[in-house]
Amino acid sequence: MKIISYNVNGIRAAERKGLSQWLEEENPDVLCLQELKANQSDVDLSVFENLGYHIHWHSAEKKGYSGVGIFTKVKPQNVEIGCNMDIYDREGRVIRADFEDFSVLNTYMPSGSSGDPRQDFKMKWLADFKNYVQDLKKDIPKLLICGDYNICHQAIDIHDPVRNKNSSGFLPEEREWMTDFLSDGFIDTFRHLNKEPDQYSWWSYRSAARDRNKGWRIDYHMITENMKNQLKSANILQHVKHSDHCPIKVELDVS
Repeated sequence: MKIISYNVNGIRAAERKGLSQWLEEENPDVLCLQELKANQSDVDLSVFENLGYHIHWHSAEKKGYSGVGIFTKVKPQNVEIGCNMDIYDREGRVIRADFEDFSVLNTYMPSGSSGDPRQDFKMKWLADFKNYVQDLKKDIPKLLICGDYNICHQAIDIHDPVRNKNSSGFLPEEREWMTDFLSDGFIDTFRHLNKEPDQYSWWSYRSAARDRNKGWRIDYHMITENMKNQLKSANILQHVKHSDHCPIKVELDVS
């Protein structure tokens, strides 16, 4: 099964740049999108449905903000909208699809870059999300958690670790959270298979950052350790350009 995660920074803007044409060529079994920035009723989804996708959507209450979706050719046994915490569900941050042998949880984690109140909100989210996942694993032992985590875990994951040491997304407490999250039974699929530097999934629109590859790796596929033998490949599709992020792809043996 080929699973792609992609922060599209507005699905309508990404579609104007050729999202559905790329999707037809790439042909993932499951596509997890973040930052939809639209209600489902605001988007012509027929092009995606014609490609064979079942569409599941979770919008934020605030128009033009956040939102996550799962487009899947494999019909899920169950879909859960939100994480049963209203403070986060109002912002459209979590959606989960349960398949026969495992579940895919798609998340758009908060950014703290706009100032202290949102950084505080982000740290509360991180604590609550970890507890939520610990409980979830009791019922769903095989779990893939993908999406925009808004955290670079290690120095290798950011183009300038020294000057960004005090930047939201690379703060010591955020990186420590990521270490703790992984030690609780998860694998960073890309870093598990690829130890090379200069592999990023997001670039600022400023200063030609993408052309110069001055980026951050903040998008992840995390799998529970009991799925390690099912992991076949993990890639960052840096050449795909519909957003300030690029897609990330993982392939699992689910036979």
